[in-house]
Amino acid sequence: MQTRAAVLREMTSSRPFDESRPLSIETFELDPPGAGEVMLKIHAAGLCHSDLSSINGNRPRPTPMVLGHEAAGEVIEVGEGVEDFAVGDHVVCSFVPSCGHCRYCADGRAALCTPGAAANNEGTLLSGERRLSENGQDVHHHLGISGFAEYAVVRRESLVKIDPALDYEIAAVFGCAVLTGVGAMIHTAKLQLGQTVLVVGLGGVGLAAVLGAIAGGASQVIAADIDDDKLAKAVEMGATATVNTRDDDALEQVQKLSGGGVDVAAEFAGVQAALEFAFAATGKGGKTVTAGLQHPDARMQLNALQLVAQERTLMGSYLGGHVPKLDIPEYIALYQAGRLPVDRLLTHRLTLDEINLGFERLAAGQAIRQVIVF
Repeated sequence: MQTRAAVLREMTSSRPFDESRPLSIETFELDPPGAGEVMLKIHAAGLCHSDLSSINGNRPRPTPMVLGHEAAGEVIEVGEGVEDFAVGDHVVCSFVPSCGHCRYCADGRAALCTPGAAANNEGTLLSGERRLSENGQDVHHHLGISGFAEYAVVRRESLVKIDPALDYEIAAVFGCAVLTGVGAMIHTAKLQLGQTVLVVGLGGVGLAAVLGAIAGGASQVIAADIDDDKLAKAVEMGATATVNTRDDDALEQVQKLSGGGVDVAAEFAGVQAALEFAFAATGKGGKTVTAGLQHPDARMQLNALQLVAQERTLMGSYLGGHVPKLDIPEYIALYQAGRLPVDRLLTHRLTLDEINLGFERLAAGQAIRQVIVF
């Protein structure tokens, strides 16, 4: 069959993106699902900085590639051997397929799946196959999903079945923004009741972390960014204080608010200075967590003595350290109970043809979470 999709043919940082148009909407051939695969009708897909980092080259990917890794849809066909999904099921996509057999999957660390990472780097499905093509030439998959398309073929390991009562546009954000932001707090940092928290970088993932810190029982949630509008948004979501990191005394403000430094500082800006700020704002015995995807050449300045003498911890967090099949349904249940209001992350709804405008908004910091609605 054929599907319209947004393809990246060449990485570029030329802005504005609504004029340079790095993504073109084209029609591709989509093979039927093979063994262990599922065909989806995509209903909603979120625009994320991980997509943007593929566009601007911060996270180089093989091209041509149909982008999009945060998506929700409906199963319309299943391949041979697929018994855990059926036509009509509603699903959320997970951008790290978990093989279930490597040492990391066996240890409950699905985000570090070795075959999954290899497939994502090569632009294939977990099996090594590509189901998209153009004039007989393969087109690469983005993180096993390629959700900026009307239809997609994905591996069953990349899918999580969800409650069909959940709106697709809300369901989509659970696949990346919620898993990454909330998970950095709950799974990676193992936030304890009553601890103080700093969140640096208030995009969709960062604001999800604010919601996660509140749901996890933080006594104080300090939100930090360079954008006053985003700081105001954080207050609307329940942050107890804000700090503009452009202020000369920004670090002193955090230390004063938290009584010497926070228990948990989490960075989502993907900028070296933001990570250094988060680490500096962490108190004795505290944890600094980063989920921001920086350029591979980026390096941070670290006071190694503080790691020892103050028993600090610096941690990376990918996919929030989750096992998506277990954790996504639990987070959806929290949302449905009113305890994790992730619908408040959505700021724009757009069509597939508006995708370049959406990425310009994202690059300019003018949106939190934008969702393409099909």
